[in-house]
Amino acid sequence: MEKYKEIERSIIKKFRKDIFSKFVKAVSDYKLIEENDKIMVCISGGKDSFLLAKCIQELQRHGKFPFDAKYVVMDPGYNQYNRDYIIDNAKTLNIPIEIFESNIFDVVEKIDKSPCYLCARMRRGFLYNKAKELGCNKIALGHHFDDVIETTLLSMFYGSEIKTMMPKLHSDNFEGLELIRPLYLVKEQDIIAWKNFNELTFINCACRFTEGCSLINDGTSKRLEMKELIKKLRKINKDVDHNIFKALDNVNLNCVLGYVKDKDKHSFLDEYDK
Repeated sequence: MEKYKEIERSIIKKFRKDIFSKFVKAVSDYKLIEENDKIMVCISGGKDSFLLAKCIQELQRHGKFPFDAKYVVMDPGYNQYNRDYIIDNAKTLNIPIEIFESNIFDVVEKIDKSPCYLCARMRRGFLYNKAKELGCNKIALGHHFDDVIETTLLSMFYGSEIKTMMPKLHSDNFEGLELIRPLYLVKEQDIIAWKNFNELTFINCACRFTEGCSLINDGTSKRLEMKELIKKLRKINKDVDHNIFKALDNVNLNCVLGYVKDKDKHSFLDEYDK
């Protein structure tokens, strides 16, 4: 059996409960993929986006309705080694990728303040433009359950607000485009287990300035801090990440001091005497 078929079988069989069923649940519960959608699946070269691509391929084969998917890699200026690594992994996994170039790394190289933030914003713009060019109505990213929890804690501890990474978003600047996160319910430990089971190796960060980025206070080290904190909390309460997630789906507005809706600030005092 060819390796990619073994990998596909592992998603459907061995990791069905921890990966594919949770992927399908997120797609269904949050209405992420619908009939006749045309989705641009963004592949960065890491484990998450490659798994996302395979799950979407499986959903195309075994799902209840038709939709189209384009598998796209944006090259912001990778060195040749990393680019070749992504191409080789795509071949191993039988994913028909299209690569397009951008000059993001060359631009970011000249920036001293928050280069990673600028890089992320520029990447998003290039991806939205590519999706429009391809005639897609949705862009799929590989963020997973742990990303959601870490983002929530970052917002609380360093942003002084309660908000999280949403399973889907309408684009503010590109009408008719949605961003979706189909791995929303899949835990990172299960993605790592899938990778290791299939003896796969992916790039972690293909940024030319990885060493420099780790020294910049741009949120990168803070996210790692949240990841380590959650690991410690799990030792005390194994369900702590699940409870954080459910709390965001169970907000009691009668017991919060205030909230923001569409940029309007509301206080509990607004209706206190009513």
